[in-house]
Amino acid sequence: MNCIVVDDSKIARAAIKPLIAQFEFLNLVQECETPVEAFNYLKKEPVDLIFLDVEMPGMTGLELIKNLEKPPIIILITSKKEYAAEAFDLNVVDYLIKPLSLPRFMVAVNKAKDLFEKKEPRQVVNDARSKDYIFVRSGGILIKIKIDSIQYVQAIGDYVNIYTTEKRYTVHITLKNIEEKLPADKFFRLHRSYLVALNHIDNIEENSAYTGKHPLPIAGQFKKDLLRRLNMI
Repeated sequence: MNCIVVDDSKIARAAIKPLIAQFEFLNLVQECETPVEAFNYLKKEPVDLIFLDVEMPGMTGLELIKNLEKPPIIILITSKKEYAAEAFDLNVVDYLIKPLSLPRFMVAVNKAKDLFEKKEPRQVVNDARSKDYIFVRSGGILIKIKIDSIQYVQAIGDYVNIYTTEKRYTVHITLKNIEEKLPADKFFRLHRSYLVALNHIDNIEENSAYTGKHPLPIAGQFKKDLLRRLNMI
């Protein structure tokens, strides 16, 4: 689960990082000092889980939740109990009181994991993603591409290059938008500019995944989750 920490206290952010690191299913991708910083980040990079402080300058954590169109799973972390009722009205998965203890933190993240695993199948299966093909417009022509033939997708500004087993197609669409059209159980975002078909990964060397002879960069924050998705033993 990709997660972020939102807390105006550098000490508090430093305290939670070693707790997150103890759970293999958690992947910390960003730290945010303010709710506005988190709001702007989430507009560009959706995540699965937020560890969120309540009392912060300018905007509270609760106000941030109310301003998110589709809030991810949220664990509130604060030094006060008085916000609990409102927090649970906003469907937070748990409410932790500082200072954090590992046993209590474990309970909270396991709740988040259980909820995520229940939600994930519904997010993956929909009418568009259940088809075994997509149609793209390239060179003024609508072209049918079989999903299983796609090796990887590379972002180039507002365009993408779709590399298949046969040829390359350049399409006017963002990587985020094409990612939403492809089945999430078959494709993985391993870098801000690359989306790869898991079944076309032949090998991984350090921070590169190879599809045939083509190396694709793996961003550090995605590597742990990629290895988990590849069913390593």
